[in-house]
Amino acid sequence: MKAEDLRSLQAPLKERYRQQPEFAFVTLKAEGRLGEDVSCKVATNKAMVEAGLHPATSGNGLMACSGDMLLEALVACAGVTLAAVASAIGVEVRKGTVRAEGDLDFRGTSGVSKEAAVGLQRIG
Repeated sequence: MKAEDLRSLQAPLKERYRQQPEFAFVTLKAEGRLGEDVSCKVATNKAMVEAGLHPATSGNGLMACSGDMLLEALVACAGVTLAAVASAIGVEVRKGTVRAEGDLDFRGTSGVSKEAAVGLQRIG
């Protein structure tokens, strides 16, 4: 997208935010419904995603892993933000890759060790 196209699309929004700052605050929401076999069905704007246990905690690998989904969301946010800022300042991005990773110690997640952290650590 060219800078002038993005500016044109965003101009009315930015003006409204200047005039009525309360409209700049948006609460994002997500909802999931608990399913069978230790799963959670999460509705996205495009599809229903069924999340389940990671294979390291006895999952079969057929359902999405919530940790992967978290990292995927971070990558999507960073990638879209990078593309928008590049467009806004007139920088042409020909190609690129956005990556995120985080460490999990499944001893904490599975309750094997009280000393081991639960959840993603060192997200980068």
